[in-house]
Amino acid sequence: MRKTIVICAVLCALAGAARAQKVEIIMATLAPTDSEWYKVMENMGAEWKRISGGNVILSIRAGGVVGDDPDAVRRLRSGSIQAAALTSAGLGDIDLGVAALQIPMMFDNYAELDYVRDRMAPKLEKRIEDKGYLVLNWGDAGWVQFFSTKPVHRLDDLRKLKLFTWAGYPTEEDLWKANGFRVVPLASTDIVQQLETHGIEAVPTTALIAETAQIYKLAGYMCDVKWAPLLGATVVSKTTWERIPAAQRGPMLAAARKSGEALKNDIRAQDTRALQAMMKASGQALQHTHHHNPRSGCPRRMASADRGHLPQDERQDGAGRLV
Repeated sequence: MRKTIVICAVLCALAGAARAQKVEIIMATLAPTDSEWYKVMENMGAEWKRISGGNVILSIRAGGVVGDDPDAVRRLRSGSIQAAALTSAGLGDIDLGVAALQIPMMFDNYAELDYVRDRMAPKLEKRIEDKGYLVLNWGDAGWVQFFSTKPVHRLDDLRKLKLFTWAGYPTEEDLWKANGFRVVPLASTDIVQQLETHGIEAVPTTALIAETAQIYKLAGYMCDVKWAPLLGATVVSKTTWERIPAAQRGPMLAAARKSGEALKNDIRAQDTRALQAMMKASGQALQHTHHHNPRSGCPRRMASADRGHLPQDERQDGAGRLV
């Protein structure tokens, strides 16, 4: 009897220690520390700490200090970080199905994007979970437009310029090249330096990112075609997540989803504000250039080719059918 009591006491002590174990989650993001993205992640971390009684600590590595999206995904796989706020480029490294939401010229507005993403999210989240990661929340960072050092009115104008594309994505690079573009694969953290040295002359990005990274000061023309929304998501390693007591995971996931929704609405408003701020910036002359007939020709061909590189089930049951 005494032996049984001792065993029970030991097991209870071990269980208590397991419940009280500290879990540090190191999260990578390209967002700088003075951005709204960072503030929302900080708030999420504070809420996680409250829910867990101080046992879950979120440590944010901001401003691309661990590298850009491909670097973050590599570090996730190696275990040196446990979470990351990724754009669609990084998410595509985990699962190509996310590309179904990034087909050029497919969406006209946020209502269409939200409608399609809300219906595809469970399937995409399951695919990502099967790769070992939990989606904490979805987000977007505005509409991708073309910022350039020279005016872009037509696709032929853009073809003459050295165009940034993410390094490490040969499929995307091949799509641009097949349609006559001069792409320069780079890490996103090298964009500003390459603009300064004329290594690139055009960057597809959003108004908010162009303002935050000061890209518009080096590429003072913005073509007003909405190429695609820049999508993203925050993911965490399932192995790390499952170290957190099950009773705390639900409230923590709810806090992450709430943070993501608040950020989404704020970022969309800021994307418009960023464009206005760049236009008014002292000593700067960001010039709108209008794209003639943007839905004809090359964008359709690229969209068709882009679908061809999606996983088979996404082609048959993906975003295009829902729009």
